[in-house]
Amino acid sequence: MTAATEMVWLGEDRFDAHRVDLPELRPGEVLVRVLVAGICGSDRHTVLGHRDAPCPSVLGHESVGEVVAVGPCAPDAPVPTDVCGGGLQIGDRVVWSVTVACGHCDRCRAGITAKCRHLRKVGHERVDSGWPLSGGYASHMLLPVGTAITRVPDGLGNRAASLASCAGGTAVAAIEAATRMLGRADLSGLDVLVVGAGGLGTIATAAAVAIGGAVAVSDLSAERLGTACRFGARVHDSESDADERFDVALEFSGTPSGVRSALAGLRLGGVMVLVGAVSPIGEVAFNPEHVVRDHLTITGVHNYEPRHLVRAVELLARDPLWEELVETPLPLTQLHDALLEPAADPRVLRRTVAADAQS
Repeated sequence: MTAATEMVWLGEDRFDAHRVDLPELRPGEVLVRVLVAGICGSDRHTVLGHRDAPCPSVLGHESVGEVVAVGPCAPDAPVPTDVCGGGLQIGDRVVWSVTVACGHCDRCRAGITAKCRHLRKVGHERVDSGWPLSGGYASHMLLPVGTAITRVPDGLGNRAASLASCAGGTAVAAIEAATRMLGRADLSGLDVLVVGAGGLGTIATAAAVAIGGAVAVSDLSAERLGTACRFGARVHDSESDADERFDVALEFSGTPSGVRSALAGLRLGGVMVLVGAVSPIGEVAFNPEHVVRDHLTITGVHNYEPRHLVRAVELLARDPLWEELVETPLPLTQLHDALLEPAADPRVLRRTVAADAQS
């Protein structure tokens, strides 16, 4: 194959299928065939006009793929490897980071590659940016030097694996932020509130339970709450359980009411991690005296580091349930419907598309 198909976003809810030549790889680059691309909520926000994004572009940043080519060897050029340092081979199934970092700036040297000063992002670049095949809503993607790549184990299906590269990595990063603020290695013996049981919240629920947390989940959807409970959580009702207090509150709903309920639910010395507000939600009022007197800590997480991607894959590989929570892919040409129409089953965490899916 010498050409690829990509769905170019033209603004609002308009897309156009383009055929483009496969690029000639430079040293250190990797070309993958996209097996499954997930529909992340942030792409829905973009298409609906709730968040700014470069346009025209190829959206999609939550994917799994198969390595079909690697860049040539060259003196002083990086050899394509996974996060753990193993050389990548044609035929490897892989997931990759949303962010592409330079690796050299002060932020990268400090270990904050997600906020690299020269950051590029999968599914967030204009088609004329000089990075061809930069988004997941395509048959192929080019992964530049600076992309964190990790292999997918044989027991993890493509649909479940696609969760790792955005929702999975971010959820794991949120859990790490909470434990770091508490000065702990795990959550054993602690009460954890998860606000919002979409893809991020459900993965965070499973991750928190896996390291000992007693997790309660709040969401408006009974079906989503039922799914979260399958991973060891219980339901938290913001009205009947209003007096309950938690050591950790993880906010994934991205709503003012969600932020307020997460903060109100903390006990003395508690930690709140904000994750869901990736588009403007307006100002949220709070009483600073509450934070001061109760020794509360509030932090935010946006994107993640390579180690979080690896841990997300490990977490997803532990339970076959994840595969059934991701919808069978629609054809790439039905991207518009996949983005704007809800899944028929409300328990589904992600809709997906794939270039080789059958109508």
